Amino acid sequence: MHSLAWRSERIKSKNKGQIRIIEAFLAVLIIFSSYAISSNLTVTQNTTNRDNLASIGLQALTKLDSDGSLGKYIDNENWSALQDALNLVLPVGIAFNLTIYNEQMQQINTDVISNGGFSSQDIAFGEYLCACQGSIFHCYVIHLYLAVAA
Repeated sequence: MHSLAWRSERIKSKNKGQIRIIEAFLAVLIIFSSYAISSNLTVTQNTTNRDNLASIGLQALTKLDSDGSLGKYIDNENWSALQDALNLVLPVGIAFNLTIYNEQMQQINTDVISNGGFSSQDIAFGEYLCACQGSIFHCYVIHLYLAVAA
Protein backbone atom coordinates (compact mmCIF):
# COMPACT_ATOMS: atom_id res chain seq x y z
CA MET A 1 0.00 0.00 0.00
CA HIS A 2 2.81 2.31 0.83
CA SER A 3 4.47 1.75 -2.56
CA LEU A 4 1.21 2.58 -4.32
CA ALA A 5 0.97 5.91 -2.53
CA TRP A 6 4.62 6.58 -3.35
CA ARG A 7 4.02 5.89 -7.06
CA SER A 8 0.98 8.17 -7.20
CA GLU A 9 2.99 10.98 -5.53
CA ARG A 10 5.77 10.47 -8.06
CA ILE A 11 3.33 10.64 -11.01
CA LYS A 12 1.73 13.81 -9.57
CA SER A 13 5.10 15.52 -9.25
CA LYS A 14 5.96 14.64 -12.89
CA ASN A 15 2.57 15.97 -14.03
CA LYS A 16 3.12 19.23 -12.14
CA GLY A 17 6.24 19.92 -14.20
CA GLN A 18 4.45 19.15 -17.45
CA ILE A 19 1.51 21.36 -16.50
CA ARG A 20 3.87 24.26 -15.70
CA ILE A 21 5.48 23.93 -19.13
CA ILE A 22 2.06 23.88 -20.84
CA GLU A 23 0.95 26.87 -18.76
CA ALA A 24 4.04 28.87 -19.77
CA PHE A 25 3.55 27.97 -23.43
CA LEU A 26 -0.08 29.12 -23.32
CA ALA A 27 0.89 32.40 -21.61
CA VAL A 28 3.44 33.17 -24.33
CA LEU A 29 0.88 32.27 -27.01
CA ILE A 30 -1.71 34.62 -25.47
CA ILE A 31 0.77 37.51 -25.24
CA PHE A 32 1.91 37.19 -28.86
CA SER A 33 -1.61 36.79 -30.23
CA SER A 34 -2.85 39.86 -28.33
CA TYR A 35 0.06 41.86 -29.74
CA ALA A 36 -0.73 40.71 -33.30
CA ILE A 37 -4.42 41.54 -32.92
CA SER A 38 -3.79 44.99 -31.40
CA SER A 39 -1.43 46.01 -34.21
CA ASN A 40 -4.11 45.10 -36.78
CA LEU A 41 -6.75 47.12 -34.93
CA THR A 42 -4.61 50.26 -35.08
CA VAL A 43 -4.31 50.06 -38.87
CA THR A 44 -8.07 49.57 -39.23
CA GLN A 45 -8.83 52.64 -37.12
CA ASN A 46 -6.54 54.86 -39.23
CA THR A 47 -8.28 53.74 -42.41
CA THR A 48 -11.66 54.41 -40.84
CA ASN A 49 -10.57 57.92 -39.81
CA ARG A 50 -9.47 58.67 -43.38
CA ASP A 51 -12.77 57.39 -44.77
CA ASN A 52 -14.71 59.51 -42.24
CA LEU A 53 -12.72 62.62 -43.16
CA ALA A 54 -13.32 62.08 -46.88
CA SER A 55 -17.03 61.59 -46.21
CA ILE A 56 -17.22 64.78 -44.13
CA GLY A 57 -15.51 66.74 -46.92
CA LEU A 58 -17.77 65.42 -49.66
CA GLN A 59 -20.84 66.15 -47.53
CA ALA A 60 -19.63 69.73 -47.06
CA LEU A 61 -19.15 70.22 -50.82
CA THR A 62 -22.55 68.65 -51.52
CA LYS A 63 -24.16 71.00 -49.02
CA LEU A 64 -22.57 74.05 -50.69
CA ASP A 65 -23.56 72.74 -54.13
CA SER A 66 -27.16 71.95 -53.17
CA ASP A 67 -28.25 75.59 -53.44
CA GLY A 68 -25.85 76.47 -56.27
CA SER A 69 -23.53 78.60 -54.14
CA LEU A 70 -20.49 76.42 -54.85
CA GLY A 71 -20.84 76.99 -58.59
CA LYS A 72 -21.39 80.72 -58.10
CA TYR A 73 -18.22 81.04 -56.01
CA ILE A 74 -16.24 79.25 -58.73
CA ASP A 75 -17.79 81.11 -61.69
CA ASN A 76 -17.17 84.46 -59.97
CA GLU A 77 -13.68 83.35 -58.85
CA ASN A 78 -14.59 84.40 -55.33
CA TRP A 79 -12.00 82.23 -53.58
CA SER A 80 -12.12 83.98 -50.20
CA ALA A 81 -15.91 83.53 -49.96
CA LEU A 82 -15.52 79.86 -50.88
CA GLN A 83 -12.87 79.46 -48.18
CA ASP A 84 -15.13 81.17 -45.62
CA ALA A 85 -18.07 78.96 -46.61
CA LEU A 86 -15.97 75.82 -46.18
CA ASN A 87 -14.80 77.04 -42.78
CA LEU A 88 -18.46 77.36 -41.76
CA VAL A 89 -19.59 74.01 -43.15
CA LEU A 90 -16.67 71.83 -42.01
CA PRO A 91 -16.39 70.89 -38.33
CA VAL A 92 -13.95 72.77 -36.12
CA GLY A 93 -10.54 71.12 -36.06
CA ILE A 94 -10.55 69.97 -39.69
CA ALA A 95 -7.82 71.44 -41.90
CA PHE A 96 -8.53 71.58 -45.64
CA ASN A 97 -6.91 72.45 -48.94
CA LEU A 98 -9.08 72.84 -52.04
CA THR A 99 -7.99 72.94 -55.68
CA ILE A 100 -10.37 73.54 -58.60
CA TYR A 101 -9.79 72.34 -62.17
CA ASN A 102 -11.66 73.07 -65.39
CA GLU A 103 -12.72 70.50 -68.01
CA GLN A 104 -9.14 70.26 -69.34
CA MET A 105 -7.83 69.61 -65.79
CA GLN A 106 -6.11 72.99 -65.62
CA GLN A 107 -6.07 74.60 -62.20
CA ILE A 108 -8.27 77.67 -62.19
CA ASN A 109 -8.06 78.94 -58.62
CA THR A 110 -5.33 81.56 -58.53
CA ASP A 111 -5.34 81.85 -54.73
CA VAL A 112 -4.75 79.14 -52.18
CA ILE A 113 -8.04 77.91 -50.74
CA SER A 114 -6.99 76.53 -47.39
CA ASN A 115 -7.38 77.11 -43.68
CA GLY A 116 -3.87 76.09 -42.65
CA GLY A 117 -1.13 73.57 -43.08
CA PHE A 118 -1.35 69.85 -42.49
CA SER A 119 0.52 68.63 -39.45
CA SER A 120 -1.06 65.18 -39.50
CA GLN A 121 0.08 62.18 -41.49
CA ASP A 122 -3.55 61.11 -41.80
CA ILE A 123 -4.70 63.05 -44.87
CA ALA A 124 -7.94 62.21 -46.66
CA PHE A 125 -8.69 63.01 -50.31
CA GLY A 126 -12.03 63.65 -51.94
CA GLU A 127 -12.88 64.45 -55.55
CA TYR A 128 -16.11 66.24 -56.41
CA LEU A 129 -17.64 67.15 -59.78
CA CYS A 130 -19.48 70.47 -59.83
CA ALA A 131 -21.68 71.37 -62.79
CA CYS A 132 -22.70 75.02 -63.14
CA GLN A 133 -25.38 76.24 -65.45
CA GLY A 134 -25.42 79.94 -66.08
CA SER A 135 -25.31 81.52 -69.50
CA ILE A 136 -22.64 78.89 -70.26
CA PHE A 137 -22.52 75.36 -68.88
CA HIS A 138 -19.31 74.60 -66.94
CA CYS A 139 -17.97 71.49 -65.23
CA TYR A 140 -15.36 71.74 -62.53
CA VAL A 141 -13.36 69.02 -60.82
CA ILE A 142 -12.71 69.82 -57.17
CA HIS A 143 -9.93 68.16 -55.20
CA LEU A 144 -10.31 68.43 -51.45
CA TYR A 145 -7.62 67.35 -49.01
CA LEU A 146 -8.58 67.07 -45.34
CA ALA A 147 -6.74 66.37 -42.10
CA VAL A 148 -7.38 66.69 -38.41
CA ALA A 149 -5.72 69.92 -37.28
CA ALA A 150 -3.19 69.54 -34.49
